[in-house]
Amino acid sequence: MNRRTLLKALSAGITLPLSLSPLQTLLAANATGTGKRLILIELSGANDGLNTLVPISNDHYHRLRPAIGLTQKEVISVNDDLAFHQSLKPLMALWERGELAWVQGLGYPQPNRSHFKSIALWESGGDGLKEGRSGWITHDIEHQLGRAVADAHGISLKGDLNLFNSDGGRWMSLESTSQIESTNVPLPDGGKQYNATLDLVAGKMHELHHTMGSLSNKLQKTSKAKSIAPGVLGNQLSQVVRLIRSGIDTPVYRVQLGGFDTHNNQLGRHARLLVQLARSVAGLRKALQHDGEWENTLVMTYSEFGRRAAENNAGGTDHGTAAPHLITGGAVRGGFYGTAPDLGELVDGDPAHTVDYRSLYEQVLSNWFGIEDNRFLAYSNRELKGLLV
Repeated sequence: MNRRTLLKALSAGITLPLSLSPLQTLLAANATGTGKRLILIELSGANDGLNTLVPISNDHYHRLRPAIGLTQKEVISVNDDLAFHQSLKPLMALWERGELAWVQGLGYPQPNRSHFKSIALWESGGDGLKEGRSGWITHDIEHQLGRAVADAHGISLKGDLNLFNSDGGRWMSLESTSQIESTNVPLPDGGKQYNATLDLVAGKMHELHHTMGSLSNKLQKTSKAKSIAPGVLGNQLSQVVRLIRSGIDTPVYRVQLGGFDTHNNQLGRHARLLVQLARSVAGLRKALQHDGEWENTLVMTYSEFGRRAAENNAGGTDHGTAAPHLITGGAVRGGFYGTAPDLGELVDGDPAHTVDYRSLYEQVLSNWFGIEDNRFLAYSNRELKGLLV
């Protein structure tokens, strides 16, 4: 084992388990088919929830946002109180089919307005007082999913692996599927290294070598997916479609759309981002529906926090707290869940969260993946009952 060999292995972009038993390896190798999957879309920079799902008839909303508050001509009304930003029009077909839901007022106690701290909390399942020690989904997927996972437990198509922080499992980060096909992970020299740390790394490298080989073999049998939508997010989700079509067994995917830190000139910037989000999700639905995989797929957005209720002097909004997030899929019962924050009762200028975001995680783990005894069981919320069919 030498430094060059180790760096080549780590450059593949996969986290290697600190412990992987022979039984786990055998089960994974013999697993067939794929099961339910979750696709997480990070709206990086903190999406403005009030101008996404708009309280169009609320007088407080228009008072707080005299310049950037949306008008009736700029929204798509869905009931007397709420409307979609007009850029979300490509999602209306999902809404009308009853496959799109909004969970309102998502946040956590003692909110933190730092981008880095708050996204770390969302990705680890913590709150303003305590951060989780691992990714919010990793432990339950690794140990309680109820089936062996043939390939990677999770694949991130953008950014770091903080969401997938774990002391076990097979969690990957890559820029495109071509990275899997072109990466050759060298095997370490045989034999014991007479060093516990090097022995551990050598074992991980063997696991990485075989995992990457399996993924590459499956991908080579599937042609590159056509773009499902223009833009960065469309490209990432096109990669996800290809991975699914290849028969790669991965329960969790993560993609990212950046640019939501709209401190200034928000109206145009936010509209363009929401167009990209809506077209990409609609394109994903079309591709997976064609493949017969939409019923097996759940899509959910998340972001570090929402924006302030009031606009600032630069035509934008600053860091806030609570916000709504969308969830869609063939097994979603569409509609509105949770309670919208009261804009007449702000806390330090921010909407107070009405639903702990960890209750949504509990729903996903319990009612989607069938992991009833999960780490968020204590956050079960009746207001989310019926979200997943």
